[in-house]
Amino acid sequence: MKKSARTTITGLGAVALLGAVAAYSLVPGGGDGAEDGIPAGGSVAVDADVPAVRGLDPALLAAVRAAAADARAQGVELRLTSGRRSPSYQQRLLDRAVGRYGSLDLARRYVNTPEKSTHVSGRAVDVGPTDAADWLGRHGTRHGLCQVYANEMWHFELLTAPGGSCPPQLPDAAG
Repeated sequence: MKKSARTTITGLGAVALLGAVAAYSLVPGGGDGAEDGIPAGGSVAVDADVPAVRGLDPALLAAVRAAAADARAQGVELRLTSGRRSPSYQQRLLDRAVGRYGSLDLARRYVNTPEKSTHVSGRAVDVGPTDAADWLGRHGTRHGLCQVYANEMWHFELLTAPGGSCPPQLPDAAG
């Protein structure tokens, strides 16, 4: 039987992962369908003609599309669960997180303010499904794409030159 390179997450690691998964459920599929064109609980192809994709920084979009083509060649379908968000949509996500976690400080671990969100500026994407996020985490630097937050395996930004090294991950969106 082939051994997996993955490790089992226990203790505090499991709690952190469950917190991240719970936070991600605040944005099921990233969008609410009306504003960004990504259906609730769903995803879109990297070449979809929807506001969440059209509003991305052109260099980021080119890198994501190139990464998706490489992933596809290896049998992995990389899709976007979130892309560019309007400031009002980002605020709604933050407000929901505050309601869920009980304070702005706790909510900020999972959802950034509209003023600080790289989704609002079109410089971030969330990818799915999980195997695609995992693939991008391992191969994204070929395209300059880096996982930014340790608690969000799906959140990527263009932070290095293709083939370069990513900066150290931040623990969460609060920094």
